Amino acid sequence: MRNIIIEETQQLPVDRRMVEVVERKGLGHPDYICDAVMNRVSVELSKEYIKLFGDVLHHNTDKSLLAAGRATLAFGGGHIDEHMLMVMGDRATNVFEGVEIPVEEIAENAAKKWFRENLRFVNPDEHIHFQNQLRRGSAELTDIFNRKKGVRDANDTSAAVGYAPMSKLEKLVLDTELFLNSKEFKKQHPESGEDIKVMGLRTQDEFQFTVAMAFVDRFISSERDYFSKKKEIHEELRDFIGERAGKKFKVDLNTLDVNGRGINGIYLTVLGTSAEDGDCGQVGRGNRVNGVIPLNRPISNEAAAGKNPVSHVGKIYNLLTHRMADHIYREVSGIDEVYIWLLSQIGKPVDQPKVIAVQLIKKKDELNSKSLSMQIEEIIEKELDDIDSFCKLLIEGKIPVC
Repeated sequence: MRNIIIEETQQLPVDRRMVEVVERKGLGHPDYICDAVMNRVSVELSKEYIKLFGDVLHHNTDKSLLAAGRATLAFGGGHIDEHMLMVMGDRATNVFEGVEIPVEEIAENAAKKWFRENLRFVNPDEHIHFQNQLRRGSAELTDIFNRKKGVRDANDTSAAVGYAPMSKLEKLVLDTELFLNSKEFKKQHPESGEDIKVMGLRTQDEFQFTVAMAFVDRFISSERDYFSKKKEIHEELRDFIGERAGKKFKVDLNTLDVNGRGINGIYLTVLGTSAEDGDCGQVGRGNRVNGVIPLNRPISNEAAAGKNPVSHVGKIYNLLTHRMADHIYREVSGIDEVYIWLLSQIGKPVDQPKVIAVQLIKKKDELNSKSLSMQIEEIIEKELDDIDSFCKLLIEGKIPVC
């Protein structure tokens, strides 16, 4: 029997609290880049392990640093003076059953492929130097993969928490960044870089958004041209948010800009990301696994990106808690919000958490608590019984982690 504890709470749902703050780091933000690239490295390593040996081997590629380069900006197009440095680290099996696995080559190719697919103006062969620090794992953690087939034992004692549903502000922040980084928007506004951050504030029923967007200097002919294009984007942004937020909202774009100071007073980049010159990145400092940084919610300390998809609960439980919470919210009527905590114990099967804690905010006090509990337990048991299928989706990279 799994240890499932269900608790009802009288706290207010996030949507009804007086103040809420939500952040989203977008596609070209250095922290997002680190998360996305290192998760792609894990996916490609997993595929190679399965191809060669029929199973995922020990690896965790969840340590990375993207150190900023140096760039010279210019109206009409500047140039890169010093490449960015991407350090890729932690552990990966490079020899198994006498067969060598080209870990360094797989990791670098995976990273370069991600850059080519997602950042229009970054050429990874020219603009980035890769430093590979992936080393073999410890004997005891590696041995987890030799002990048995099927559901793996957890390689860490760790906890994770997920919730449902997303609040209106969380959805707005997420949707705004996805809109600004959509292919359609980039086609219409090629001057818009991928490095976009959206900070959302709700005070009672009023929404305020502060958006930072890197502009690409090759598409900007002058300071006047910058402010003209910024105004056009600002108006489209207001229209997009206004259709979703209601009457009480405010949107600010690139608030550090100062007219009259030339290039020094505006947000320009050569490649569309601040990592070229102004900002560094690191795994785990970006979005939570549901795509936002929700400051009003309990959040997990573990970085999911790049962790092993069959044994590391820092990845599995981070994503599974949100999946469980979403299923419970959608399938069990009468719930305003649901939070799920999973705690592992190292060496125990990942489908047997030490505790599964559920916290409910009900819509009505008179709802049958016993009936709710039975429905919730059934969903949880089903999810854990089918954890192999869930891990398969993680192996294939079919569930986003940032």
